[in-house]
Amino acid sequence: MGKGSRRKAAADQSDSSDVESMSSVSTTFSELTMANETEHVNSLDFQLEKYIDALYEKRFIARGSVRETALLGLAEAFEGQVLLPFIENKFVTLLHQYLSSIKKGSAKEACLASRTIGLLAITIGAGNSAHEIMEESISPLSQALVSGSDKTKKKSVMDCLALVTFIGANDLAETETSLKTIWQVIYPKSGPNVGSIKKPDSAVLSSAISAWSFLLTTIGSWRINPDSWKESISFLSNLLEDSDRSVRIAAGEALGLFFELGIFDMNFQKEGTNIDKLEHEISKHGTFHHLQGLKAKILARASDLSTEAGGKGTDKKNLNDQRDLFQKLLDFVETGECPETLLKISSKQGFLMTSTWAQMIQLNFLKGFLGKGFLKHAQDNELLHDIFDFEQDRTGILSTKEKISRADDKGWTQKMNKDRKLAQVYRSIFKLCM
Repeated sequence: MGKGSRRKAAADQSDSSDVESMSSVSTTFSELTMANETEHVNSLDFQLEKYIDALYEKRFIARGSVRETALLGLAEAFEGQVLLPFIENKFVTLLHQYLSSIKKGSAKEACLASRTIGLLAITIGAGNSAHEIMEESISPLSQALVSGSDKTKKKSVMDCLALVTFIGANDLAETETSLKTIWQVIYPKSGPNVGSIKKPDSAVLSSAISAWSFLLTTIGSWRINPDSWKESISFLSNLLEDSDRSVRIAAGEALGLFFELGIFDMNFQKEGTNIDKLEHEISKHGTFHHLQGLKAKILARASDLSTEAGGKGTDKKNLNDQRDLFQKLLDFVETGECPETLLKISSKQGFLMTSTWAQMIQLNFLKGFLGKGFLKHAQDNELLHDIFDFEQDRTGILSTKEKISRADDKGWTQKMNKDRKLAQVYRSIFKLCM
């Protein structure tokens, strides 16, 4: 509509003798533009429909099954664009085919199917449809975790399980079910088959901790009973001694979240907490002293990891990531200063900012899952806008009158710039005072 208005305005300003000619050219250009846009949409829809049809195939080609190729194509399409209109009436069909690939397909097919389910949930956003995706997926995903030993498959399944629960869960019980399932991968002794399960591979372990931490961010501090989580905290604190740096980093992120929840300070002054009952349990089991001991152990180890020297052949990036994370953890515990992240989304939308430990974990997880598609989803996906309290750029859908009004309002622009500068000054003063 905006382009058509501009074309009409240009035609109105032309000589009367050229009006008919200009109008004809304008109409032809408009029809061509609409035809090209429609062709692009129809072409994409047509290709996606072909991928969906291929999910029913059982034939094999030279480089894998037809279904694997289709799943890869669907994953790339949903990663790069927010295809909500396309899936609104197809998500049930897609979900059932994806789940079939997880149950009956190869390890590679199960990996791709897990990823596409996660992308399906991210695209459709929170609501009844997301809850249906979660309900249908939890059992097959949980079974896939305990069947087979393929590392990549386990990582993909855990990421998917965390995502569908994060987006679709309606209550604490549903979240706890998935947390327990993932925790059994992290700490096999907590599961039913203790004798037959070995310590997971480092890559699987670090991935499981990250998925578990991501899901844990949805639980408010008032729901945390320290006596129920002390075993988890104790195990995670031991992982700070692990030989693999990725495991140490993942464990540090999870422990930072527990510090933010106030569990080490026995912060029970929250709505819905029975103070007398908790104090009785603390006294009975010695939870308070146990947690204080763990806190001292964690902070001492964090201090070492924040200044660890790199030897010959050390992966400098991972080492710097470790130092940075544990320094943030120390700063947070000592000063209460939350780690901040600024990520540029676009020239119009500006920066996405996180200012809590939980948001930092959420951002890291979603960036890792969406990969190169993160910026596109950050720009256009309402789910991410809600998670990070980030407003969608609406300038493209403003009326001409609204655009002119905003552009001419110099006072509004000056006020916004002033507010931003003041915020920066206050932040600097706060840091100096701390």
